[in-house]
Amino acid sequence: MKTILITGASRGIGAATARLAAERGFSVAVNYNKRKEEAEKVVEAIKQKGGHAKAFQADVSKEGDVLRLFEEVDTEFGSLTTLVNNAGILEKQYLLENITSQRWQRIFEANTLSVFLCCREAIKRISPKYGGSGGTIVNVSSIASRTGAPFEYIDYAASKGAVDSLTIGLSRELADENIRVNAVRPAFIHTDIHASGGEPNRIERIKEAIPLKRGGLSSEVAEAILWLATEQSSYSTGIFIDVSGGR
Repeated sequence: MKTILITGASRGIGAATARLAAERGFSVAVNYNKRKEEAEKVVEAIKQKGGHAKAFQADVSKEGDVLRLFEEVDTEFGSLTTLVNNAGILEKQYLLENITSQRWQRIFEANTLSVFLCCREAIKRISPKYGGSGGTIVNVSSIASRTGAPFEYIDYAASKGAVDSLTIGLSRELADENIRVNAVRPAFIHTDIHASGGEPNRIERIKEAIPLKRGGLSSEVAEAILWLATEQSSYSTGIFIDVSGGR
């Protein structure tokens, strides 16, 4: 059976992706940092439908945690097929002039360093050079990497821009190793992340500026992620799917 590891999978896009992956036949490693109860609910929902899943605690911005996470997934599932780098954070809306270096570092550790660390460890499992048979990596970026998120989250946008660059470069490094690397760029999705930015109702404020005139659902992003994670996208690597209502 194929195995997928999804970081930050206790809620929102990660949880929706975990549930859909189980429906598509994956064994699912549900990573969480602090929300153990929510992660266990995702696992239980998968098991109730006959799927195979387990929750794994790790702060994926910490190298030691990432090494432990992948070892535990190895022990539980035996092999890895797909990595989805979904974990990330957003902090309160600020102009750049008011952003501290400590905040900038927190954002980049959570949103960019975590992707590097998890990609590195996944390659060591799925690359034929290490005894694997190939696989897929899907990075969850953001439309902010294109817009820059001025007046709101320039630090977040910059961290996702780095994820985009990593996606392109890594896709070319790994193309000869039967590993495809792609990304999804969501925006205006109904998740708790807007509350972290200090504006829980942000989508309602801006929805008239979205061509489709509504916010998106986590399940809609999950569909794009699973398309990239499976053989349905077998001739695609280094690409981006924008799930952003037309923005």
